[in-house]
Amino acid sequence: MTLKDVKTGQTVTVRKLSGVGAIKRRIMDMGITKGTEIYVRKVAPLGDPIEVTVRGYELSLRKADADMIEVE
Repeated sequence: MTLKDVKTGQTVTVRKLSGVGAIKRRIMDMGITKGTEIYVRKVAPLGDPIEVTVRGYELSLRKADADMIEVE
């Protein structure tokens, strides 16, 4: 399951980051690394972006980026 598939109000843990190079580095620089807990706060009406809480701060992610984050 990826972060894109998670419903509002759920808390998940990052299992793996797919993607390569600069994209993966950008996601990691936002604080999303293996083992990090992510709480999905809101999803925009059309599904893009997704607002999450990670490491104590709010973050908005594009659906394409959320699809690269495998969670459990």
